[in-house]
Amino acid sequence: MLKFKKFVFVLIVLCVGCAPLLPHFEEPTVNVSSFRVLPGHSIVPTFEIGLHVTNPNRIALKLQGLSYHVELEGYRILSGVSNQLPVIEAYGEGEVLLQVSPDLFSTLSLFTDLMNQPRDRFAFTLEALLDVGGVLPKIGVHKDGELSLTGGHN
Repeated sequence: MLKFKKFVFVLIVLCVGCAPLLPHFEEPTVNVSSFRVLPGHSIVPTFEIGLHVTNPNRIALKLQGLSYHVELEGYRILSGVSNQLPVIEAYGEGEVLLQVSPDLFSTLSLFTDLMNQPRDRFAFTLEALLDVGGVLPKIGVHKDGELSLTGGHN
């Protein structure tokens, strides 16, 4: 039991002692900059989702990875991960572009719903987690909006 208490004490001292070594980190801002259907000849469309990242820190933001999912009209049709991400320089901004194809079964459910209730605007929800690596927390993004068949988002 004494060894366990010593271990816990050493662990606490290390954590407290290393805290000043972590730089002051402000959470970057992530906004949806675009959400559009890409032109193509496939029966299943490809979407491009643009994320605008603003880094308010004095160190570069080296994005390690990103996981995301998108719902259209309540159907989760897009999901995936990416590790092909840019470095956002200190006090800089950058764009992350994702090209994704929908899940076939969820898309069929959405189309069935659209056959029953046609519309030209769709409610969407985007949720993403950006991993900046190290001991820094993941950055969560949650955006709601509308997608028009004529392109763009609101």
